[in-house]
Order: sequence, then C-alpha cells, then structure tokens
Amino acid sequence: MSADTEPSMRAIAREAGVGIATLYRHFPTRESLVDAVYHDQVARLTTGARELLVRLSPPAALRRWMDLFGDWIATKNGMLDTLLAMIESGDIAHAHTQAELLAAIDEILNAGRATGEIRTDVTAEDVAASLIGIFTVARPPEHAARADRLLDILMRGLGPTP
Repeated sequence: MSADTEPSMRAIAREAGVGIATLYRHFPTRESLVDAVYHDQVARLTTGARELLVRLSPPAALRRWMDLFGDWIATKNGMLDTLLAMIESGDIAHAHTQAELLAAIDEILNAGRATGEIRTDVTAEDVAASLIGIFTVARPPEHAARADRLLDILMRGLGPTP
C-alpha cells in the first residue's frame, strides 16, 4: 500500500467520529498517529496475554491471542508505508517490539507447558514465524475464514505429542 492509498487524516478523523482539528490537536502528524496506534496495539497484545491466562486455559488463551495478533496485523495494513518508514528511520524500535511480542507468546507457552497442554519443544519464535506466515497468505479481514482455519491447524500442532 503506498502513501497515496493510505487513509487520509481527514478520513481517519471521520472514521473516528472526531473533527479534523481534534485529530491534529492530539496527533499533529501522520507519524505521531501511527506511533500512538502502534504502541497501543503492542501494549494490548503484551498485557492481553496475561489477562487471557487469568480467564482461559493456556491453549484457549493462545488461540485467542492469535486472533488479537491478527487484529493487530489488520490495523497496521492501513498505515503500512508510514510504519515501515518509521521503523527504517529508527523512530520505532522494531527489535524492542519483537522482544515484547515474543515474551507475551512465551508467557502463554510456559503456562501451557506447565499444565501439559502445549508441546514443550515449541518456541515463541516458532509460533511468531507461523503467525507471520499465516497472516501473510490470509490477511484479515478479507481472508478471515482462511486465517481462522490455519490458526486452528496450528493450534492442533501445538498440542502435546502422544
């Protein structure tokens, strides 16, 4: 998606139900808006792992977290060029974000290993690579059904080995 196909700030304001002046008062540049959205979503994913584990079994928490990750990927699609430029310039620390996301996955995997519900030989990096692959070929929301099917297949593979 090129910069001319990314949503305009006016379109973003309209979608959010605020005036353009309000949007610019809080986010004077596209980069400041992208930065805020990006960091908010990463925080939701990392805290979401802990919150899911409180309410769900580790496998159910992991599967729900995968859905949240897919939502995060979909959110980034509308700001991809700006986001990539910010990562390239160093305005967003990609390595730090990656470490946070891997730690969230690892937290759920560790809980599942402790209960015997998730394989012990799978790493957070394995899960992350699988998710990137799935969401590359089945981008939400257009291919949500295919993504769900592939995520369910991945979850079956993460179950304990006999």
